[in-house]
This record gives sequence, C-alpha cells and structure tokens, in this order.
Amino acid sequence: MGHVARVTEIASRVRQGLLQVGPLADPADTIGRVSAIGVLLVEDDEAISAPLMRGLEREGYAMALATDGDRGLSAGLDPAISLVLLDIGLPGMSGLEVCRRLRAARPKLQILMLTARAEEVHAVDGLDAGADDYIAKPFRLAELLARVRAAARRAMPSDVEAAGVRVDLAARRAFLDTEELTLSPKEFDVLAMLVQDAGALVTRQQLLREVWQLPWHGSSRTLDQHISWLRAKIGADKITTVRGKGFRFSGDTP
Repeated sequence: MGHVARVTEIASRVRQGLLQVGPLADPADTIGRVSAIGVLLVEDDEAISAPLMRGLEREGYAMALATDGDRGLSAGLDPAISLVLLDIGLPGMSGLEVCRRLRAARPKLQILMLTARAEEVHAVDGLDAGADDYIAKPFRLAELLARVRAAARRAMPSDVEAAGVRVDLAARRAFLDTEELTLSPKEFDVLAMLVQDAGALVTRQQLLREVWQLPWHGSSRTLDQHISWLRAKIGADKITTVRGKGFRFSGDTP
C-alpha cells in the first residue's frame, strides 16, 4: 500500500469509528513524505502525549492516540497501523501485555516501548515481550524521532519498484531493469525516497531533512547535483522537477 493511500485508509477508519485516535495529520499534508505511515501512540499522560503527537505529525506521520491498554490493543490490531509507541505503565491492560498480544497477532508490527529510567528491568521485560526497541524517559524529542525513523524504515517493504527501477532497501542495492546501479550512499537514499513515493511530489525540504539532516533555505546545489547524477544513470525522464517545490519519480516523459 502506498503511503498516501495508507494515510487515507486511517482517516477513513477514524470516520467509521473503527480506530480510536487523537489528532490525525491531513492526508494532503503528507503527500511526498516517505514517513507518512500509520503510527499509534499509547500513552495516558497528556503532558507527554501532546508534544509527541505534535512533533510526530510535523514529521509527516499519520498519528493515532490511545490512552489506555485496552484501546491501545484494539487500535494496534488495525492493519493501517505500522508502528506502535507503547508506554509500559497504562490504565487497564499493562503495556507489557499489550505488547505480547500485538506481537502474537502481528509479528511484523514495529513496537517501541516507552519506560522510566527507574524501570530498566521493565525495559528488558518489554524486549522479552516482543518489543523491537525501547527508549527511557525523560528523552529528547530528537532522540525519539531518530528511533521512530529507524523503526519506520524497518516497517516498510524491503523492495520497492517503479518504472523499471527496483530498490532493495535492506541490502541498499538498486537496479535498472536487470542491471545493478553503482550509486553513492546519498544517491541511493535520494533514489529510494523518490521510488517509494513514485508518482507523488517529494519536496526539497523532505529530501534534505531525511538524506542530509539539513533544513532548507531556498536552494541546494548538492541536492540538484545528486538529482543530475541519478538522471544520468537511470534516464532523465524518470525524475521530473516540480519547480520551486521538489521532484516526482515517474516513467512518463515530462
């Protein structure tokens, strides 16, 4: 399922009352963002959940919020959710039990547990219960976002393909038809982002933030140079420039 389609599916489930959520990113705001996947935050403390929801939505994630263990389990079983941020100490069903049940039902779901520093033993219990990673409170938002980005990459399909270009995300290899491409690490990252969102606009801001961890101030010769190199390797018609905004991957001639 494409990222925009996934966001739209989550929004549809919200309207139908099938998914218990908090504020949800507008699907239109997530077009062209590789990170636009469904993320569920299970946290009962509003002082923690409110800034996390805002920060993750700004990153382009389609956010859902559950405030107790039972609702967290119900929402986490929804296939529109690819990643769960799960507090250990919850009202009702414990975070550990939620983790065990989600792992049993959805083996490939990414689960990141939130725990207090005084509860390191609980963090180990969380990993034993099936969590993929954990982060101790208090944590910096930047640290959490880095963990979420890593988990989001694991949640994505290992192979993506469009217009004769196949990208193996796990092995970091790319192919044009059957021929393997020789790419630098940054060229690979740019191509992977474009192919993953083939047909949609990928903004300059998103490329610079995800590939170079840099803000955008109106121009980037480095990004333009990498796009030029990719066009030379895969064909100029596959990457279209959207003036003043970014790029679109397509096999069609502009």
